Amino acid sequence: MSSSLQIRSGLLVVFLALAGNALGQGIIRGTVAEANGSPVVGATVLIKGTTTASPTDATGQFQLSIAPGTHEVVVSSVGYKAQTRSVTVGATPVTLNITLAEDSQALSEVVVTGYGTARKQDVTGAVAVVGEKEFNRGTFTSPDQLIQGRVSGVQVSNNSGQPGGPATIRIRGNSAVTGTGQPLYVVDGVPLDGRTARPGLVASADVGTGADSNPLNFLNPDDIESLTVLKDASATAIYGSRAAYGVVLITTKKGKSGAPTLSVGVSGGFSTLLRRPEFLDAGQYREAITYYGAPATNDKGGDVDALKEILRTGYLQNYNVAMSGGGETGRYRLSLGYLDQDGIVRKTGFKKYSANLSTNLQFLESRKLGMDINIATSQFREELANITTDAGYRGSLIGQALQWNPTQPLRNPDGSLFIQSGDVVNPLAAQELYNDNSRVNTVLASIAPSFKFTDWLQYRMQLSVNYNSGERRTSIDQRLINYPGIENQGFASISNNELTTQQIAHTLSLNKSLTTSINLNAVVGYEYTKFSNLGSNVNAYGNPATGGFGNFGLDYTDYIQTSATGSRNVSSFNDPTSELQSLFGRAIFNIKDRYILTGTIRRDASSKFGRNNRAGYFPSFAVAWDLSQEAFFPAEQLSQLKLRAGYGLTGNQEFPAGAAQDRFEVRDNGAQIPLNSRNENLKWQSDRQFNVGIDIGAFNNRFTFTADYFNKTTTDILFPTVPGQPAPQVQAIFWDNLDGKIVNKGVELALGTTLVRSDKAEVGFNANATFIRNEVKDLVGADIITGAINGQGLSGSTSQLIRNGYPINAFFLPQYNGLNEQGLSNPLDLANPVYAGSPNPRTLLGLSANARYGKLSLVANMTGVFGQYIYNNTLNAVGNVGQIGAGKNIALSTFENSIKESIGNPAAATTRYLEKGNYLKMSNLTLAYSFGDVGSFVKGARIYATGQNLFVITKYDGFDPEINTVKRGANQVPSVGIDYLPYPSARTFTFGVNFSL
Repeated sequence: MSSSLQIRSGLLVVFLALAGNALGQGIIRGTVAEANGSPVVGATVLIKGTTTASPTDATGQFQLSIAPGTHEVVVSSVGYKAQTRSVTVGATPVTLNITLAEDSQALSEVVVTGYGTARKQDVTGAVAVVGEKEFNRGTFTSPDQLIQGRVSGVQVSNNSGQPGGPATIRIRGNSAVTGTGQPLYVVDGVPLDGRTARPGLVASADVGTGADSNPLNFLNPDDIESLTVLKDASATAIYGSRAAYGVVLITTKKGKSGAPTLSVGVSGGFSTLLRRPEFLDAGQYREAITYYGAPATNDKGGDVDALKEILRTGYLQNYNVAMSGGGETGRYRLSLGYLDQDGIVRKTGFKKYSANLSTNLQFLESRKLGMDINIATSQFREELANITTDAGYRGSLIGQALQWNPTQPLRNPDGSLFIQSGDVVNPLAAQELYNDNSRVNTVLASIAPSFKFTDWLQYRMQLSVNYNSGERRTSIDQRLINYPGIENQGFASISNNELTTQQIAHTLSLNKSLTTSINLNAVVGYEYTKFSNLGSNVNAYGNPATGGFGNFGLDYTDYIQTSATGSRNVSSFNDPTSELQSLFGRAIFNIKDRYILTGTIRRDASSKFGRNNRAGYFPSFAVAWDLSQEAFFPAEQLSQLKLRAGYGLTGNQEFPAGAAQDRFEVRDNGAQIPLNSRNENLKWQSDRQFNVGIDIGAFNNRFTFTADYFNKTTTDILFPTVPGQPAPQVQAIFWDNLDGKIVNKGVELALGTTLVRSDKAEVGFNANATFIRNEVKDLVGADIITGAINGQGLSGSTSQLIRNGYPINAFFLPQYNGLNEQGLSNPLDLANPVYAGSPNPRTLLGLSANARYGKLSLVANMTGVFGQYIYNNTLNAVGNVGQIGAGKNIALSTFENSIKESIGNPAAATTRYLEKGNYLKMSNLTLAYSFGDVGSFVKGARIYATGQNLFVITKYDGFDPEINTVKRGANQVPSVGIDYLPYPSARTFTFGVNFSL
């Protein structure tokens, strides 16, 4: 046979073999549904012993291609009992319809606790789990926004409308004096330190520093599978000194066994201004000039809305791609994300690139050796505006726009910027001549080998590193003549910051039935954590003799070396490294599935403290009785009735590293200036919390109700003082423990209902409410001044105190008694300010409703806050009547006052501008349509439209009652509830599509 004939014959054999194999493929198709006929979405249909698998689509349908023969088909989904069916496949398609039964025990297995998992029925503490199905929808830069309004006892407030801006999260009230009050975040078992690497701004006092960025910005919300909130001490004590303000466990999505699946999400949208305080327009301003007798020359003949000129419609685009799959020896998931979101203030925005890799590997024939690898990396870039709350009124772009004379054009007739000397700043000029950009790179990586000695005993080691580096470049044009020191010179600054957290943890876990009626779930472990922080800054002003930095329009950060030598400043820092060593343990005893006992203990030793109190001990104990397992329980109506009670102790070491030791600053002349004085007796701040709760389920858990009462007492409060010492130590800060306590107590309620559930329709409603009271008790010594008011003629005015018998940061202000006949404020008793209200809300509310008919679904979420007061410093500082005499604008409410206010009435910090901050906000509304499979490749296609921050019902006169802008208070205590020239909140609309391949 010739070689060519052999080749042709061989090709023919291969072709026939392939064709025969293709023609011989069998098909298994069908649906997976619940007992009531509702489709089970995302169930895994797997051919046992192979990697051939398919997820069910939005209608519960699936299809598999497999060689003819008899196969075992395994159908599984979280919360349902898995089923295995034997199927014989031939030449014709086989139809397989599966009905899955709910498995409450399987569902409870997914509850994540500190350093392990536990069945839901074994949980004795106040724990709330929010899964992907319950997440808020829309465009988010960080995962904390996914649960706003979703969990009782948890308040999530956005501090800024800037994309990527910070959020404040309070769990069961405010007990923070000098600390952040933020919970501990744990991502896939790795605790975060809560710091942000974006450097602050080093500039003149007229510019300030601006708001921080959100430390969770590095995470892609699309990668999050669930968030578990640990609220009471019996649940959080396992984290000891880092859990004083609660714990949020973030679990990212993992790969699933089966053939590779590619998931795609694409969305775009736009944002507009939500609301604004009312200031005079050009016509009203002209009336006011006459009304108040202001100079007629203040009318410049134009008609300008300066705030509108610096704002815009911000556009966004968001792309997410993830591939996942695996088999019996390993699973993986790799995701990529890109978000580009404009701010509604011109020249601001947020751009993020993210990647996440998760793998689970199993080795040896017994599969006893395992390895988990998680790597999350991102880079986000921010374009920032000079919107600050800790500078004079002229340093904030929002303040400049609000007080701009609405008859004064922003540009000259030739189109150039109108710039005048003095303290009246053209906001358009300030915006165009100010450039501020930051970039933050983050890597969170962990590797965790594990070994199962037996089915009930496992060892696990986790190594992790969290590295963050940030750079910030700021350039201010020399034409911005209104800032002293920058006028005719210009300014440039380059700052760098590096934050690193390294950790190693060893755990030994046991889950074993000791007898036929007693099961023990236990974990013991050791953990070592190291924190470091270093940074540098170089900044310079131009040289007036040579025309500053030279040509207009340049990025001055590229020309720092050309500045005058004497105007250049170079600095660096390396904070003392702090270390934390911990031993911990937890045991959960389940007796007859009726009685559950939980005990935890943690010992933390921190290098921050002196030798006398370096270690702290944090125990907790909790019990629960599951009456639904008792023989006398009426199971026909009630599916669950569980009583819980717990008590525990957590700690706090939230103060600067090295602050409890002697520290000095070395000046250029060699002088040593003391920064901190040593305190070997400094103790851990402690939080003692008692909790009782009840969980009720009825009608197969279509109705659920949870109620908790909590009482949390904070003692040994960490606080910095400056004791009277002989020179030169008068400047040294001495950290001590306050003799007093802060009590937060209240009731949490959560209700969930499924009113309709069938294959065609579903209707559900959820609500949660929290009623909370806050009080300072047993404080020894003088009141502590916290809040301070900023603004022309107002800076340094006391507004908030810590005083016995009142809420923390309570407002104490002179009582405003209206205006007299001359238009001046009636006499104020400045020496005796009165209690005027609390910035801490007394009631939190979350409402959500969902409806589905066929393939169309609607989800709505609302959040509410009641009982809080807000000091409207925006109106007080830049909207007062005195501004019009200086050629500036004033608030409409000031002009419409029934009593003519004198133009000479001085601005003062009084109860006049203290307002009720109650609000109810439509935070999220999503309309979606599921197409299911489209063709043979596209699966689970879904389109949606989402609105965020659609409207707010409130009587507050500021931008947004949700925003808390002031971060600088008095005595190193951050202010709370003071609204001062914020970055405005936005209303956002997003349109998107999701599908899998």
